[in-house]
Amino acid sequence: MSTPTPRLEIQNIARAFDGRMVVDDVSLKVMPGQVTCLLGPSGCGKSTTLRVIAGVDMQDTGRIFIDGQLVCDTIYRVPPERRSVGLMFQDFALFPHLSVAENVAFGLTGRRADKRRRVEELLERVDLLRYVDDYPHQLSGGEQQRVALARALAPRPKIMLMDEPFSGLDNRLRDEIRDETLGVLKEEGTAVLLVTHEPDEAMRMADEIALMRRGKIVQQGAPYNLYNAPVDRAAAAFFSDINVIRGKVKNLLTETPFGQFLTPAMPDGSEVDIIIRPQHVKIDFDRNGRGPNPTPEDGVPARAVVERARFMGSESLVEFRMDYDGTILKATVPAVFLPKPGMTMWLMIRRDRCFVFPAPGHGRAA
Repeated sequence: MSTPTPRLEIQNIARAFDGRMVVDDVSLKVMPGQVTCLLGPSGCGKSTTLRVIAGVDMQDTGRIFIDGQLVCDTIYRVPPERRSVGLMFQDFALFPHLSVAENVAFGLTGRRADKRRRVEELLERVDLLRYVDDYPHQLSGGEQQRVALARALAPRPKIMLMDEPFSGLDNRLRDEIRDETLGVLKEEGTAVLLVTHEPDEAMRMADEIALMRRGKIVQQGAPYNLYNAPVDRAAAAFFSDINVIRGKVKNLLTETPFGQFLTPAMPDGSEVDIIIRPQHVKIDFDRNGRGPNPTPEDGVPARAVVERARFMGSESLVEFRMDYDGTILKATVPAVFLPKPGMTMWLMIRRDRCFVFPAPGHGRAA
């Protein structure tokens, strides 16, 4: 069976400004109907990558293919308007002097009746047909965003590039519009490359995530894999709060408040960071100093004192100071759990939920 052709493929794209590498050897593929998210902090090169794909900026090295056809290298370049690429940004960029229908039809060519049919089809799909003759200022922010989506989809682009298009909406509306947008894009079979700095948005929308840092893709894969098998400490921390337990390797083992961890890939004397997310810290009460009876998965219990507890809505966040070395550890538990500061408790951690990485400057991960 032949391998399907990616709708979008970029190979070894690089772009520098004033001698500073902004995009550094980035490669990825997006299949028809797939949503891939470029995720990373501000300034990591996400938006520049989108501009290069759209054709509004020129890469220094690398190639871009759409449906297997070369559209751009460092010599040959298909103009942006001929790449069948749609664009959506945080700024809806609707024309205030044009009606909703005229905004959606702006990029269409052909017979007037055909254009009107396409406009009405899309406006019905995004539940805005009743506003066909209204103007952008008469619509809410969410309605304007749906008009922008309909306009971007009107020419039937093969690829949709989205640069933080939902960040200007309030939280409740954002979830609704994101889900609606994703549904329409999936129905159209459009390949989507979405840029965001919000892990929750990437996890909610993407089939694949490409995590960027300092111009490079440092990890790529399904959201589940990036969350549960991060490539390094920074990748783990990007998706959630983390606790860091630092220890030193001796005879392939690292001593911690929770007993010894096997760290065979690290040389003796090197330091490692053992990472555990707050939701994977288990709490038990101090029973006359004897501690709980842990299961094998829970490992060795360690005593800690409550520093403070805060109710966060669906969960509570409790901060502890470890008896072992004074380290602060955080734990999240469902519902309301607010132990008083100074209260002594036992903590346990699931070893199968821990990640072990070399401490900065100390070699390979275990």
